[in-house]
Amino acid sequence: MFYPHSRSFRQFKSIANSFVQGDGLPLREVLAEGVIDRIAAEEGVCFGSTFTTALVLWAFVTQAISKDQTCLAAVARIITVLVGSGREACSSHTGGYCKARQKLPEKFLRRLTVEVGQAVEDQAADSWRWHGRRVLLADGSTTTGPDTPANQKVYPQPPCQRPGLGFPVIRFVVLLGLATATLIDAAMGPYSGKESGESALLRTLFASLRDGDVVVADRYYCSYWMLAMLHQRGVDCVFRMHHLRKYDFRRGRRLGPDHHIVTWSKPKRPDWMDEATYRALPDSLTLREMRTPVTPPGFRVKELVAVTSLTDVEQYPAAEVFDLYRDRWHVELDLRALKQSLQMDELRCQTPSMLRKELWAHLLAYNLTRKVMAQAALTADINPRRISFMATVQTLNEFRRDLLDATPEQLDRLAAAIFRTVATHRVADRPDRYEPRAIKRRPKPHDLLMVPRAEARAQLYRGRKTAN
Repeated sequence: MFYPHSRSFRQFKSIANSFVQGDGLPLREVLAEGVIDRIAAEEGVCFGSTFTTALVLWAFVTQAISKDQTCLAAVARIITVLVGSGREACSSHTGGYCKARQKLPEKFLRRLTVEVGQAVEDQAADSWRWHGRRVLLADGSTTTGPDTPANQKVYPQPPCQRPGLGFPVIRFVVLLGLATATLIDAAMGPYSGKESGESALLRTLFASLRDGDVVVADRYYCSYWMLAMLHQRGVDCVFRMHHLRKYDFRRGRRLGPDHHIVTWSKPKRPDWMDEATYRALPDSLTLREMRTPVTPPGFRVKELVAVTSLTDVEQYPAAEVFDLYRDRWHVELDLRALKQSLQMDELRCQTPSMLRKELWAHLLAYNLTRKVMAQAALTADINPRRISFMATVQTLNEFRRDLLDATPEQLDRLAAAIFRTVATHRVADRPDRYEPRAIKRRPKPHDLLMVPRAEARAQLYRGRKTAN
């Protein structure tokens, strides 16, 4: 059943409270209840009597930051909220919640995620920025979903795996702010197929870029087309040189040892690009190439060759550009926070549309957690990247019930305690840290499933029947 939108307006305040948002607090406009209400109204999201829009959204997002991410645990949290507010408890079965969750549009979840991430990054302190500019880190990864026919059809398993032995794989590419680590935007698609690569997905995120941004990425993205399209939008870049591209520091305008400015010429049009786009791209690009040795022990790379559109040597010295590229490693840690700390490595939903919504719910929970870290960093006058992500998640989980229905006075007191607690959990300064890519604790020995599970069950049944 559908209800007038005004009925659920007040309940969005509970979502804001859950992630420490209120008047008088840092970044107070990032998640104001009016922001959620506006996006919900524009997307036509309003439903439920017991499972209201606000309650379902709260339960879906808190699933992502909870240790137990099952729908059964989410319904238990909903019952706790309903009973605590003097309302009648809903059924303990998960069917009603799952049906209500399906009504949340993917676009609604995406818009909330993107608006929160961009708002936090826009309000970053000047000391967190690189030369006062917004720096975005780009990278890609994958996640898996349950092995259902519907999921396999849209997100098929890698072709190297035998049918029935793999899991549907979703490829996704993220743009993350260097200053606050919030997600600016993301794109997802199948693991293989036409226009499913990381570069193709990144091109779909160009609308989130702004004039003056700096994009930092590894050498996979280093192509003439990527640099030219970013140049068209007034976006600078710092990439590691692609391993197939030839370079010669004896040519071009020499700036120093292993440091020069060169011109890249436009190659022939690739098959994936239409003629109009090809004609609109510049015939050449003036770029800066530089090389430096990598001396710390334990690093696999012994030298680094970088290419950048930041050609002003005085404003952007080579050492600072190399330091910026080294900061690219933060995106690997941010992806680890998503996939391990928020358990996004293995999604649970049974259909492709719900898989995408589940992924956006994780990304929204990630951005809201990063928002709290930025608030704590502003209060303590430190860099938010010095704060532990997992410790922040644990702190929010412990304060969750008190935050939900807190009055403005109680919220101020709780926020002060949360910010103080979160700011004390700092990541140690570990320059040039290196570790072996191996684990000490042995996993429990289980045989690998070499045939589809249904066939393995049939074999067991036939063996038992023969024995009897």
